[in-house]
Amino acid sequence: MKRVVDFVLALIASLIFLPLLSVLAVVVKLTSKGPVLYWSDRVGRDNRMFSMPKLRTMRTDTPVVATHLLSDPNQYLTPVGGFLRRTSLDELPQLWCILTGDMSVVGPRPALFNQQNLIELRTEHGVHTIRPGLTGWAQINGRDELPIPDKVRLDADYLHRQSFVFDAKVMILTFIKVARREGITH
Repeated sequence: MKRVVDFVLALIASLIFLPLLSVLAVVVKLTSKGPVLYWSDRVGRDNRMFSMPKLRTMRTDTPVVATHLLSDPNQYLTPVGGFLRRTSLDELPQLWCILTGDMSVVGPRPALFNQQNLIELRTEHGVHTIRPGLTGWAQINGRDELPIPDKVRLDADYLHRQSFVFDAKVMILTFIKVARREGITH
């Protein structure tokens, strides 16, 4: 049932946000060199790799590491990158991954392929058995500010509490956090 709800929500959101996404794509292209989308290798359900798109917010010469590991992430931002990140609009292309079944609307955020400590801890706690999400319980409880063990604890909590009602709560809290721009450090 969750997969059906995910698909329907992603389809509706895609249709609603297509005009905005089109405008943002043009703005990204006009303000920086390189492709509009940045595709990153991510770890999905059962630790399978998949490619996840985002609107490109960083220059093309940015090292391929988690943003918080960069000494000065702001030096790599494109002219509109900060805005896209603060508003989470850079995440809109991930609706594609929900439609294709690589992601869910709610679940743990997909790890980068090189975040071995996060991947190992999630596997140890069984979190790898669920689809990663566009948003998640850890996202609304700290996002970029959480140490990895705390993030995994929240991901495991979600694993055990997941339900339609809990997912709805996470989605509502996500909208509130994004509107207030809480928990975003880069």
